[in-house]
Amino acid sequence: MSDGQPLVVGIDVGGTKVLAVETDREGRVLRTARGETPGRLVDASLVEDVLSAALAEVADGRPVSAVGLAAAGFVDAAGERVRFAPHLPWRDDAVRARLADRWGTTVALDNDANCVARAEASYGAAQGVASALVVTLGTGIGGAIVLDGVVLRGHNGMAGEFGHMQVVPDGQPCECGRRGCWEQYCSGNELVRIVRGELGRMPTILDELCDGDPARLTGPMVSLAAEQGDLLARRAFGSVGDWLGVGVANLVAAFDPEAVVVGGGVSAAGDRLLDPARSALTRALVGSGHRDVPPLVRARFGPEAGAVGAADLARSLL
Repeated sequence: MSDGQPLVVGIDVGGTKVLAVETDREGRVLRTARGETPGRLVDASLVEDVLSAALAEVADGRPVSAVGLAAAGFVDAAGERVRFAPHLPWRDDAVRARLADRWGTTVALDNDANCVARAEASYGAAQGVASALVVTLGTGIGGAIVLDGVVLRGHNGMAGEFGHMQVVPDGQPCECGRRGCWEQYCSGNELVRIVRGELGRMPTILDELCDGDPARLTGPMVSLAAEQGDLLARRAFGSVGDWLGVGVANLVAAFDPEAVVVGGGVSAAGDRLLDPARSALTRALVGSGHRDVPPLVRARFGPEAGAVGAADLARSLL
């Protein structure tokens, strides 16, 4: 226990990484643990082993009162099952009950972007905002809709799957089984794909970072190179940011929110990503010169927002 508070842990599981956090009642992160997701073509138990290891590291032998799980997939309206996860092996799996039994504690389950929205509406960039859209950029794209501080989950619990809007007919194949989805042009995966396609064509420190093997290239390497002024890495962020602004423009045209909050692992790039997105949003938004264009801001909790929101959801059950 910390200062007499129950130990509540939030775990964010995406296509490439797992992040577990202990939080307090104000959403402050007290302790973290990280792991790597085995992928979508493995047995679900292997993913759950990684979650269990991260939970054990954060708990450090202390009894856990509740765990919230932010899953990168379609979670049913009851918060019981992951119906489909493009980047994870869960398919219509009763994940919440299985992990509650394994961990011997209360478990809450929701979509990862909904958890980001919950954290930002409760403590962060969407606090006090009447209406907001949340877009999360990681391995893919997630999204959520917030109205008067409440995350709208939809009839099936699957609202906000913005990443799988088709933006290019017969475009790049997506892990969801369709083609041309927005996340294929605007995500951590696309950031890496852009750079891999250009390696060897221009001078770049990324050759050294990946030891000359494009298969070893990762998103954090691209971020590091961009921070160091690498032109190729910065061009990749510019392309992803431009697609982010174009997609957000379509969402703003549909929902007319007061603010747009961007979270997920790629959001750690800050204005390197958001500045081109803001320009593209203004350029692509219908009637932008005759309306208030909503601010496009980074999630207060950055890449930790999903885990913080999951912990908040779990705490609400105590």
